[in-house]
Amino acid sequence: MEGLPDEALAQVAAFFQALSEPTRLQILNLLRQQERSVGELAQLCGYSSANISRHLTLLTQRGLVARESRGNSAIYSIADESVYALCDLVCGSIARQLERTVQGHAAFVSRPL
Repeated sequence: MEGLPDEALAQVAAFFQALSEPTRLQILNLLRQQERSVGELAQLCGYSSANISRHLTLLTQRGLVARESRGNSAIYSIADESVYALCDLVCGSIARQLERTVQGHAAFVSRPL
């Protein structure tokens, strides 16, 4: 990010903002398996179609999800597979942090007073 102008940094922040909501991450996970309609995603996520549509609109605007019309339905798929590499990197980092926390707590539990 070094040397990026403010406009570019704002776009980077908007990209990460799209990933900052658990429902949108759930949608991305479901689309990782296969393309789906709004109704399918709503049912699998346990939210209304209107709610899922709002999340999909934002993900589409950020270039993470692609929308294709098929008859009366809109089908969504992943537009940028690199998002999964980023998410896997973050998940690995969080797992390592949790492991260190568990080890730190274990040191206190295993010590006799």
